[in-house]
Amino acid sequence: MSRHWIAAAFAIATLAAAPALAKTPAYVAAAVADAGRADADKQLDVDRKPADMVVFAGIKPGSRVMDLAPGGGYFTRVFAKAVGDKGWVYAFVPAELDPIIAKRFPGVDIKKQFAAYPNVSVLHGPINSLAAPESLDVVWTAQNYHDFHDPFYAPADLALINKAVYAALKPGGVYVVLDHAAQDGSGLRDTNTIHRIDEAVVKKEVEAAGFKLVGESNVLRNPKDPRDKLVFDASIRHHTDQFILKFVKPKH
Repeated sequence: MSRHWIAAAFAIATLAAAPALAKTPAYVAAAVADAGRADADKQLDVDRKPADMVVFAGIKPGSRVMDLAPGGGYFTRVFAKAVGDKGWVYAFVPAELDPIIAKRFPGVDIKKQFAAYPNVSVLHGPINSLAAPESLDVVWTAQNYHDFHDPFYAPADLALINKAVYAALKPGGVYVVLDHAAQDGSGLRDTNTIHRIDEAVVKKEVEAAGFKLVGESNVLRNPKDPRDKLVFDASIRHHTDQFILKFVKPKH
């Protein structure tokens, strides 16, 4: 075998193994570039990579999406522009967060926080009562799943919540869970202390509701994170090792 043939074969193999460079769809780029987004949100884009998140979740014009526990609405607003006039976004705000919201954002009316986005509805109620007004294409939750195991959400029932997400989705619908990674094998040890969760626990709990794991993204992975610090620690904030899991509700 000639040295040139070996080099050529290696080049072909390397090319085949390399991920294809995909261009960001125009509707996604437009959603991220939305002039209505606050500067504070835009400053987080380099770390949160919203365009990659929309593409990974499969959110498209016309999609029906739930942003579960939307926080300040960072992703809600991006999703609203991505789904367009024919789509809809439901921001489900768990009632368990009311005391925290009142303390951090006194006077804020959660029902009006997305008034500038006519295709967004705010749903509000106990987390165990999770439901959607119509069948959904995507349920998304970012940096929240670990909290559902914590005392301030008690008596949140993850089995019930995941089954409710399953019921809210169309067959073939997608459930995306993004969260701060805890050390492997740590289980639920760190959810209420440093706000991290072992991704193996998430996979087990979500699949128990009938979902199938169909994808994982490494876009927000950080191998330099020792996964033993509080996610708000200045040395690691906005740069934690984060897993992103995509589950699907089987069509049959």
